[in-house]
Amino acid sequence: MNGDSKIDSPWFPYEPSKPIKLLSPIVLAYVGDAVYEVAVRQYMVSLPNLRPNHLHRSATGLVSAKAQSKILSFLEPILTEEEKDIARQGRNAKSGSVPKNADVLEYRHATAFECLIGYLYYTGQQARMQELVHNSIEFMMNRPS
Repeated sequence: MNGDSKIDSPWFPYEPSKPIKLLSPIVLAYVGDAVYEVAVRQYMVSLPNLRPNHLHRSATGLVSAKAQSKILSFLEPILTEEEKDIARQGRNAKSGSVPKNADVLEYRHATAFECLIGYLYYTGQQARMQELVHNSIEFMMNRPS
C-alpha cells in the first residue's frame, strides 16, 4: 500500500441524515459493503490479469459472506474495543433478509465486517479503514486454497 492513495474525507459530500452513532448498523453495513467492494475492485485492477471474467470471479472470492466472515475472524485480534463493539452491533443487527449463499452465522459476521468498514468510512478514519481492508485482502489472497 503506498501513501499516495490516502483519502482524507468521504468520497462524496453527502452527509448522513443522522449523527453516525444514531445510524443503524444495517445502514453502516450497506455503505461498508459498497466501500469494501470498490477497494476489492481497485485491488483487482492493480493485478496484471484484467480479463473481466477473471476479475469478477476473483473479486467474488473476497466479497462473499463466507470470505468476509473469515476476514472478521482474522481481524478480531487487532481490532480496538470500539471497533469490536461496532462489529458486535453489526453482527447482532436484524437485517430481515435471508442469505442465499451463506449460512446465517457467516452472513451475520459478514454484516459485522461491513458495518465496521462503514463506520470507519463515515467517521473519517480513512487510514485505519485502509489498513484493515489492506490486511483483509492480503489475508484472503495469501491463504492456502
